[in-house]
Amino acid sequence: MLLSLAQWLQTLSPEFGFFRVFQYLTFRAVFAALTALLIGLAAGPLVIRRLRELKIGQPIRGYGMETHLSKSGTPTMGGVLILLSIAVSTLLWADLSNRFVWIVLLVTLGFGAIGWADDWRKVVHKDPEGMRSREKYFWQSVIGLLAALYLVFSISESSNMRVLELFFNWVRSGFDVNLPPKAGLLLPFIKEVSYPLGVLGFVVLTYLVIVGSSNAVNLTDGLDGLAIMPVVMVGSALGVFAYVTGSAVYSKYLFFPHIPGSGELMIFCAAMAGAGLAFLWFNTHPAQVFMGDVGALALGGALGTIAIIVRQEIVLAIMGGIFVAEALSVMLQVTYFKYTKKKFGEGRRLLKMAPLHHHFEKSGWKETQVVVRFWIITMLLCLVGLSTLKLR
Repeated sequence: MLLSLAQWLQTLSPEFGFFRVFQYLTFRAVFAALTALLIGLAAGPLVIRRLRELKIGQPIRGYGMETHLSKSGTPTMGGVLILLSIAVSTLLWADLSNRFVWIVLLVTLGFGAIGWADDWRKVVHKDPEGMRSREKYFWQSVIGLLAALYLVFSISESSNMRVLELFFNWVRSGFDVNLPPKAGLLLPFIKEVSYPLGVLGFVVLTYLVIVGSSNAVNLTDGLDGLAIMPVVMVGSALGVFAYVTGSAVYSKYLFFPHIPGSGELMIFCAAMAGAGLAFLWFNTHPAQVFMGDVGALALGGALGTIAIIVRQEIVLAIMGGIFVAEALSVMLQVTYFKYTKKKFGEGRRLLKMAPLHHHFEKSGWKETQVVVRFWIITMLLCLVGLSTLKLR
C-alpha cells in the first residue's frame, strides 16, 4: 500500500523523489518488522484483557504434565495478535500486486481460521481435544492442495492468467506437462542439481510440506515461548533465501533458481519476525497468553508455503529441525505404542512422554531449560541452513 502511494507521489513532482527509497526491499523489510513489532506490543495488553473478559482460557488435558496444571485458565488464542500484526504490516509495506504475497497471506489466514475453530471448541465447548483430527486434516488438506495447484504453475509464470492457462493445458493434456528445472527438488550443498518432480510430484511435495510444517509447529507449541522463537529464526532465514531467489544477480551468482517476485516475501518474513518478537514479550515464561492453534497452525503453514516458493524444502527441514523432531517423536511414540499393544497386549513407550519437549521435562529439565536449549539448537540449525547459500 505504502509502495503504491510512494510511486504515485513520485509522479506528481520531482520534489518527492526521496520516496524512491520505498523501492528497496531491505528498507521496507526493516520497517515491516518494526511495524509488526509495535502493533503487537501496543495491541497485546488489549487483546489479553479482551480474552480474559471472554474467559477464553487454556484447558489442560488430564493426561498432561502435572506441572502445567497451574497454567489452566491462561488466555489462549493469542495467535490472533500475531496474525493481525503480520497482516497489517504486510499490507502496508509489501507490493500488493505480487502474487506470492497474496498466496502466503491466504494460506496463513486459512490455517489460522482452522486453528480458530479448533481453539473455539476447546474454550467454549470446554473440550480439551478441540476439533477432531479427521476434520482438521480435511480442511488443512483443502487449503494445502489448492495452494499446491496454484504454486505448481506460478513458480515459472508471473501472470495469474498464464497460470490459469497452464492449469487448463495440464488438464487437457491428460495431466502430463513438463515443469522447468527450477520447479524441481533442490539439494543443499550441491551446485545446480535439480531433481524433476513433475506436476503431480510437485503438488504432493507442496501438500506434505505445508500441512506437515503446520502440524509440526502446532505440536511444538507446548511450553512458554518454545514455538514462537524458532518460528522467528526460521522465518527470518527464509526471508534471506527469498531475497536471493528474487534477485536475478544474486541467484545467478549463488547458483540458485531465479523466481521473479519471490523477493517480496522478505517483507512477509520480516513482518512475521516482528510480530513473533512482540508476541514473545507476553508469551515468555510465565506466559500471559498462549498462541493456540490459531497461531501455531497459521505460522507453520506460512513457513511451509514460503519454503516451497523459494525452493528450499530440504533446508526448511534442516533449519526447522526442532519442529521435525517434535513431530517425529509423536509419530514414533504412537506407532510403537500401538505395535507393542498389538504384539504384547500392553502398550509401551519409546519416550517418557510425547511430544519431545515433555520427555525432557519428565527427565528433570526445567521448562525454561528446555525452551532456551531448543532455541539454541534452532539458531545453530538456521546457521547451517544459511551456509547452503555459499557452500554449494
